Amino acid sequence: MVIKMSGISAKAKNFEAVTANKGFDYDHRRKINFNMGRYHQAVSKGVADYRDLELARDRAAEIRWKAIEHLETNLLRFETAARANGVKVVWATDGSEAVEAVLEVVRRHRTRLVVKSKSMVTEEIHLNSGLKKNRIEVVETDLGEYIQQLDEEPPYHIVTPAMHKSREDVAALFHRKLGTDPHASPEALTLYARYLLRDQYLQAGVGITGANFLLADTGGVCVTENEGNARMSTSFVKSHVVIAGIEKVIGSSEELDLMWPLLASKGTGQQMTAYNTIFHGPRHNLEEDGPSEMVVILLDNGRTRLLADPALRQSLYCIRCGACLNACPVYKNIGGHSYNAPYSGPIGKVISPHLLPFADFQHLSQASSLCGNCTEVCPVRIPLHQLILSNRRKAANEPQVNWVTSSQGLMWKAWSRAMQHRPLLNLLGSRTKAWFLRFFFASAWGQRRHLPSPAFQSFHQQWAKRKS
Repeated sequence: MVIKMSGISAKAKNFEAVTANKGFDYDHRRKINFNMGRYHQAVSKGVADYRDLELARDRAAEIRWKAIEHLETNLLRFETAARANGVKVVWATDGSEAVEAVLEVVRRHRTRLVVKSKSMVTEEIHLNSGLKKNRIEVVETDLGEYIQQLDEEPPYHIVTPAMHKSREDVAALFHRKLGTDPHASPEALTLYARYLLRDQYLQAGVGITGANFLLADTGGVCVTENEGNARMSTSFVKSHVVIAGIEKVIGSSEELDLMWPLLASKGTGQQMTAYNTIFHGPRHNLEEDGPSEMVVILLDNGRTRLLADPALRQSLYCIRCGACLNACPVYKNIGGHSYNAPYSGPIGKVISPHLLPFADFQHLSQASSLCGNCTEVCPVRIPLHQLILSNRRKAANEPQVNWVTSSQGLMWKAWSRAMQHRPLLNLLGSRTKAWFLRFFFASAWGQRRHLPSPAFQSFHQQWAKRKS
């Protein structure tokens, strides 16, 4: 249940309205539960290949702990190694600086077309809209992202952007936007999308990717995928631009031995994804293909604020596998778009308020049952439910929410006073208590649930009567 608060932002009120409807959209829930059911089957088989999954999680957590505890050192090591490989490294404080850095590359190469592989960090900084404002066309090349771009929607899920769409939905979308057969099979639609994208790869001047990991020892950029579109987006362009959060760095390429298979197992249930690439710089003189330039943009955008907090620092361990989203009972009911943020689900509740204006997104931490299932499935052992509580404490202490003078603050103060003074509570009859519940709690309890009815006699009164 979403707990309602007085003095909340417009985004929080919109969140309440959207989730109240989305939670009872049975067609939506049917689609995502079907797709998540297939995910759970695949992942259960994928993790069964580990001789000791818990040991693997312990070691992965240690790898991420070392990387984040020595983040400054690792980033400087990465920068030195990358520059030695011929890579241009750009540091971006926020999203606007990152977008401007991309625009500088695009203008320098005098291109109006950019191809982009799947990248959540580009969604975080609204790269597509930033380039579109400057009359630069951006084409998403991941099939799920391409579907979402056609439908003018943001990604629904960290790993599966179009998880909420059925095959019938996609066929209808392609028919409406591209004129295909409205009853075309998924295979036919995939082939047609591939046919359309081939020309884009050849015509684009710049290709953009994210990064799953950055290697501090070799300056390499690691990208894992199942479609090969990231390789295609970087093979024929003049410039390959990588946008990566500063937390993506790990200490050594040897650590990929564990991190890559674990990401695949928890993300899609595979032993390894189909394509795993380490980019070590632009095309060399003796090489026939590849970009003539490679630029890596290291993005902060609030990550140092997370780093400065001893508890929330652990959220930077995240490898974006999406396991916590699929385990979350709230996400299964309200879906990814309800969050109105690039990162949804439990990890989104933790990091989004710190990457975006906190006052606008602090309500996300209230949309949690605190069941701890997200913590149980996290491959790098992030205590997500505890970090959600940490955000709640921070929200309660925010100056813009005055809990004493707000109507809700007064309500809870009166309730606390009554509960701690038995004689005062006894003065309230069952009718008074029922009125109090209806007047103060009806909206928070929800229109689709019946309020509990107070007993005619309280337990204290019943016990006293029984003793007498």
